[in-house]
Amino acid sequence: MFQSMNRILRWTKGYHRRLYLGSLCSFLATWAAAGPVMLAAWALGLVIESAQEGTALDAKLPWLCLGGIILLIVLRFVCAYWKNRLQESIGTERAAQQRLELGDLLKRVSLGYFSKNNLGDILAALTTELSTLELQSMKMVDAVINGYLQVLVIVLCMAFFCPEAALVAVVGVLLSAFALRGIGRQSARTAPVGHRAQEALSGAVIEYIHGLPVVKSFGQEGVSSQRFFEACRANKDIRIKNEFGFVPWNCLHLFSLKAAAVGLVLTAGWQTMNGTLELPVLLMAAMFSFTIFGSVESINDAAHILSVTDSVLDRLEELEGTELPDQDGKDISLEHYDICFDHVSFGYGTREVIHDVSFHLPQNSATAIVGPSGSGKSTLCALLARFYDVDQGRITVGGYDIRKMTCDSLLRNIAMVFQNVYLFPDTIENNIKFGSPNATHEDVVKAAKAARCHDFISALQEGYQTVIGESGATISGGEKQRISIARAIMKDAPIIILDEATANVDPENEAELQKAIEALTEGKTIIMIAHRLKTVKNADQIIVIDRGKISQQGTHDELIKQAGIYADFVGMREKAIGWKIKADSLA
Repeated sequence: MFQSMNRILRWTKGYHRRLYLGSLCSFLATWAAAGPVMLAAWALGLVIESAQEGTALDAKLPWLCLGGIILLIVLRFVCAYWKNRLQESIGTERAAQQRLELGDLLKRVSLGYFSKNNLGDILAALTTELSTLELQSMKMVDAVINGYLQVLVIVLCMAFFCPEAALVAVVGVLLSAFALRGIGRQSARTAPVGHRAQEALSGAVIEYIHGLPVVKSFGQEGVSSQRFFEACRANKDIRIKNEFGFVPWNCLHLFSLKAAAVGLVLTAGWQTMNGTLELPVLLMAAMFSFTIFGSVESINDAAHILSVTDSVLDRLEELEGTELPDQDGKDISLEHYDICFDHVSFGYGTREVIHDVSFHLPQNSATAIVGPSGSGKSTLCALLARFYDVDQGRITVGGYDIRKMTCDSLLRNIAMVFQNVYLFPDTIENNIKFGSPNATHEDVVKAAKAARCHDFISALQEGYQTVIGESGATISGGEKQRISIARAIMKDAPIIILDEATANVDPENEAELQKAIEALTEGKTIIMIAHRLKTVKNADQIIVIDRGKISQQGTHDELIKQAGIYADFVGMREKAIGWKIKADSLA
């Protein structure tokens, strides 16, 4: 338990001064809580003594006692107030700081990290698990420290008047500590099991929500639904089983404290009957018996939670220890922007996707990458952006190996437009200036006009301040693409990657989108993955990828004369266009 406490204290780095001041206030509040009982016992002693001797009490005594009790009560609440002011917000502040740190870390890890680690696990770490520390860490610190501190103070008071009763209290506390140790061990065994069950539940929930459109369309529950229900049942069964394991230790803990409270009163009463202890002290012991172990009883809950926090801290430390691809990288400013793939090989796990690929992209040139689905086209772009690191070979930009650069310094020079556009649930203006947060409204409008999306944005009721739904759900696919291009224009990066940027665009938007792409790519180094012939044929060079290797390379005019994938690709496109025209004419 105390080891867990030490880990929590390490987690609250930077807040120790407030934590220690809060503990001091808690200590003073404990003394102030014990003070009225001691003062009342002292006053009662004087009353009994006065009655026995037949002397009159000092008229000031009741007022002094009342004033002392009021002062102690006020002191207790003042100390408790400052304890809460100093300590309670530490967990919230540290958890918020931790989330930002982990968010920055996740931004820097390779995308391979997310394929190797369960998304539900990561989500639970950033939300549920950190919330446990946020809400419970300071309560646990206060419960354990203040709990034992309060017992220590009262036991010392009792030892001064009745050492035997104090000894009974100590025996009860030691026996409860043994039970708490058992609770801690039981919790340490069950916490990882509960943690895994919670991870499985989080993952199942995410999968279930993502699969709902398919479930609805087919009218079937499907695998995701079954996994969700099974995860719910498993989580329930595991938690119930874990709770049953605590019952014997909980009973021993509470019994030892209640028995000690009774034993304390009986010991003091026996000594009072024998004349070795004054009646006021017996009354003080009786009053203390109701409160002395109250703080220790609450440690029962702390012992449960501390082992859970141990599991949470283990997970957070594991996340913090994640190896970053650019941890040894340098912040490099590039002077030119030619790109070179030098004998690059890469695979996802044991499956090799790219094999010994080499090509050169001159600065301010346009390169199209074509090939069958699954041939490795998008992987090449992902490797250039360092979403993944190559297994063999190297990639250079401006003569620098990108593995020697920090991801931030590399990506400052790259703007990407994806096939599946992600727009944040924010205003259209904030989405456009996402990569340039200090841009003015005029800059945003200029970029929107270049991307051919100013007109439809202006037609919206709120214009640029329109809040779009999650992932841009309130606007069409072509509109999302043009907003994405405006965002890339705002970044004004010298290297542009277009990954199937026009694949899902309807014919009505294609012309506008093509103009937007021309505005984006003017004077840039361009890499485009495309299936549309109009986009590909004007490229300075075309690279044909097949099964992770370069099968052809050259201009459109050169490749069209060669037998191979590209000529077949062009032939199929032309045939498809001819078929469409013929079909339209028949209609």
